[in-house]
Amino acid sequence: MQFYSTNNKNLRVPFQEAVFNSLPTDKGLYMPETVPTLDPYFIQHLHRHSLQEIALTVAKALIGEDIPEADLRQIVHEAIDFDAPVRPLDSGLAVLELFHGPSLAFKDFGARFMSRVMAYFSTEDSRVLDVLVATSGDTGGAVALGFLGVPGTRVTILYPKGKVSPIQELQLTTNGQNIRAIEIDGTFDDCQALVKEAFNDNELRSVFRLTSANSINIARLIPQTFYYFHAYAQLLTQGIKEVVFSVPSGNFGNIGAGLLAFKMGLPAQHFVAATNANDTVTRFLENGQYEPRPSVQTLANAMDVGNPSNWVRIMDLFGNDLAALKQIVSSFTFTDADTRAAIQALHDRYGYIACPHTAIAWLAAEAYRKQHSGNFATVFLSTAHPCKFPEVFPSEIAVEIAIPSQVTMLQGREKEVVGLRTDYKGFKNYLLSTL
Repeated sequence: MQFYSTNNKNLRVPFQEAVFNSLPTDKGLYMPETVPTLDPYFIQHLHRHSLQEIALTVAKALIGEDIPEADLRQIVHEAIDFDAPVRPLDSGLAVLELFHGPSLAFKDFGARFMSRVMAYFSTEDSRVLDVLVATSGDTGGAVALGFLGVPGTRVTILYPKGKVSPIQELQLTTNGQNIRAIEIDGTFDDCQALVKEAFNDNELRSVFRLTSANSINIARLIPQTFYYFHAYAQLLTQGIKEVVFSVPSGNFGNIGAGLLAFKMGLPAQHFVAATNANDTVTRFLENGQYEPRPSVQTLANAMDVGNPSNWVRIMDLFGNDLAALKQIVSSFTFTDADTRAAIQALHDRYGYIACPHTAIAWLAAEAYRKQHSGNFATVFLSTAHPCKFPEVFPSEIAVEIAIPSQVTMLQGREKEVVGLRTDYKGFKNYLLSTL
């Protein structure tokens, strides 16, 4: 399979180059030259297949012969060794739990798959692979654990100072080994801009073997399609064939993966992009004007993105036809006050404890259900374990949150972190000083 740049469809590279270069030279994003359509028989009988079997079929369709099937099967089984259950809440509503991996966030799917793909290809190059990643919360922890101890790799994580939760910060800064963390005195958008500028710096590219672990990397996007198909498989066992997905959206990689799955044949009826105060896409769908704004801090920090990178991929999937896109995608935005009320309502109504991102996805699901009738199930995505946001919950809910072993083992570890400003020169000099 060849992959083209969203800025130039004539600029095409094989999968391996797309994975390691992350960004095309023209600053677009890589997309598969064709979106394969999965066998309808396979789709109709998804419920007969395990998550790993589904993942292998989807990955093979998108990657082609670039990784032999036996090797790809091993990568899938090593990376996706945890479940993504759909949990019904009422007759027409369910939550897809994506936090059962090692970092307790949905980004384990992408980070673990990508790290193993990179390790597979890296046997052909003896140079250290430098992985740069910007995080607004969960990406960094997933990438750190995905690459921890992987030979021949070094991971540099940039995160915004004071804008990640205490547990998220521990996941970023206490790993040691080949993982290092940089606290940027700015926003996630500033972190993302530094990473993007580094990839377009010819001097750095000449001395470092650079790649990205953000959702701008196509190897992050591909495995996120797996759980949409697996969710539909679980619904089929309940006799449900019509589904609407409500997705908490920040950098729009998660919903982008869902829309890629839709183009591959996933029988989803609609997708709802749930946003917080960082509502660039919500406004765009309302007025047709794409006007990014500086990101603002909210309770749902992983969604605090003012200029989502993956939106260009979504537009590309729909041929930049806004009218066609709006037939499949709608969006709602919610405040922190809405989020707190949703957390309480989910607990009171269903006995369910949701992280702030998940609560926003539920609000958007409810908003969609109020506007549309029909015989469909609405599935909202739960993207992180609630224990990662203890300060968000009222005390009577907080005491009910079970703390997984992945968190308790972090307590007492010493943080290792470097502080930098938002200027690119300082970041570049830091990277060069580590040669």
